[in-house]
Amino acid sequence: MKAGTIYALSTGSLPAGLAVIRISGPDAAMAHPRLTGQGLPEPRRATLVTLSVQENTVSLDEGLVLWFPGPASVSGEDVLEFHLHGGRAVVAAVLAELSGLPGFRPAEPGEFTRRAFENGKMDLTAVEGLADLIEAETEAQRAQAYRQFQGALGVLYNGWRERVLRALAHWQAAIDFSDEDIPESLERNARKDIGVLAREIENHLKDGRRGERLRDGATIAIIGPPNAGKSSLLNRLAQRDAAIVSETAGTTRDVIEVHLDLGGYPALIADTAGLRDSGDAVEKEGVRRARERASHADLRIAVFDAATLPEIDPHTLDLVDADTLVVVNKADLGLAIPDRIGGRPVIPLSALTGAGFGALLEGLTERVSRKCGLGESPVLTRERHRVALVDCRNALNRCLKAQAAEMACEDLRLAMRSLGVITG
Repeated sequence: MKAGTIYALSTGSLPAGLAVIRISGPDAAMAHPRLTGQGLPEPRRATLVTLSVQENTVSLDEGLVLWFPGPASVSGEDVLEFHLHGGRAVVAAVLAELSGLPGFRPAEPGEFTRRAFENGKMDLTAVEGLADLIEAETEAQRAQAYRQFQGALGVLYNGWRERVLRALAHWQAAIDFSDEDIPESLERNARKDIGVLAREIENHLKDGRRGERLRDGATIAIIGPPNAGKSSLLNRLAQRDAAIVSETAGTTRDVIEVHLDLGGYPALIADTAGLRDSGDAVEKEGVRRARERASHADLRIAVFDAATLPEIDPHTLDLVDADTLVVVNKADLGLAIPDRIGGRPVIPLSALTGAGFGALLEGLTERVSRKCGLGESPVLTRERHRVALVDCRNALNRCLKAQAAEMACEDLRLAMRSLGVITG
């Protein structure tokens, strides 16, 4: 970490109604008399001040100042905040004054949070939760990120690490004091605790990637034959003209993506090329991409054309499974529509009139919430968590199979190290 006292605009882009300039570091207190000509205010109490250029007493702005002496601050250092009017000229003038103070420098991106991490104010999972909270676009994303920011994952993983440490201490005692009368139950109980912990971690890993899916958004692929109404369906869901709609078959040749908020859960829905055999090289590549997207999607919407029934498109039917919502479009034509296709219930709808869209949205929201829904226990939100926990679980399982106590202890150390990687 670079030394010195850092400062930066901590609020959004200017102009704005309010601008907060945050200062953190060993000399943060120096900024207050420089800009106000007064002594430091009472800690953690907002005080009205006038900021001025002290050399010529030119007033810059009137605002509030907050003083947070370390370590009881957001960064663990002395922190001073000026809450000012959010004009570009006001902020520029204050930042120019701060730049003239010895030892002061502009903060690098994320440096306030990095100092908080390095000063023990938050662990790495909380830092990641803060980043996710800032980026959250839906209510479910906000709830998950806030839970992680508040330390839910850190508490869980640190608790596991303490249990491994306790077992290691018991196992190590059996080695260090082998010539003394150490109860055999000490190692036996430690082995039992490690077995329970290994199963807890295994169950934690079997979360269906709900946390990662909620953080990034569930992926939904719209599949079907040409001219079934896939692009019209996408436009209806997006409530805008995201895809070109044409009576010409094969208009969509690449994947078109739209972000949706389904009942507070994020989703990325993709319109794909019509599935059919084609001699056109470009369309053939579009069909290949459509199949690839469908195979990797969390959910699929299979769209069939009511005008072509009872004939069922075999290319689309092959992709219908338990994670597929089956839709028959053009229900406004008044044609007979079957109750089930490919063993899945059918949702009749009309992309032209909007009839049936309520049922489709309800089905999508229910499926997405099931795949991304928050439970009582915190869930993994990043692949690095999963990799470290797999390493931890493997080390614990090796420990349980170890014949020599020394090898068991070494595996416990490796398990502790893996858990420490997650929290930093």
